[in-house]
Amino acid sequence: DSGQGLRMWIKQVLNQDLAFQHVKIIYPTAPSRPYTPLKGGISNVWFDRFKIANDCPEHLESIDAMCQVLTGLIDEEVKSGIRKNRILVGGFSMGGCMAMHLAYRNHQDLAGVFVLSSFLNKASAVYQTLQKSDGVLPELFQCHGTADELVFHSWGEETNSMLKFLGVNTKFYSFPNLYHELSKSELEKLKSWILTKLPREVEGQNE
Repeated sequence: DSGQGLRMWIKQVLNQDLAFQHVKIIYPTAPSRPYTPLKGGISNVWFDRFKIANDCPEHLESIDAMCQVLTGLIDEEVKSGIRKNRILVGGFSMGGCMAMHLAYRNHQDLAGVFVLSSFLNKASAVYQTLQKSDGVLPELFQCHGTADELVFHSWGEETNSMLKFLGVNTKFYSFPNLYHELSKSELEKLKSWILTKLPREVEGQNE
């Protein structure tokens, strides 16, 4: 999908835009590239995978290239006056995986990370980085449908347990009978979490 496609999907599920008076939301679109699970077909994906499974190696070359591109987006916001501890990154499915790589390997000073229906591979580079980290890490908000047939709920749970073990403060919410999709209750929970991480600042302070 595209960034605008996801924005419209969220609007359909919530019956309104995901919007906050004091928070700017950016919906980036992944570039088109050959995608191995589609037999090399061209798709808008954040990175390549050898297969959709949690027990294979990560395609780190494509993940790292995209971390550089997305770091550019973060840098632009910082240049415009937004502090990094007022920036959240997140996404659905592959976008959530991308957000975890971006934050936990490259930007541990962000405010937080949210992932919906996502997972990390068992030997993820994220885990390897966190084993060497001893600072305060961005909080993780994670949701997963129990009926997800593409990204199994157990993969999401395992990812969350591993990150918690490595020092990440996490919240994990399971949604019964939810497939690989968004739900209204999940997005309402996400909205509340965003407001706790990015509260409106007192007048007189820089946004």
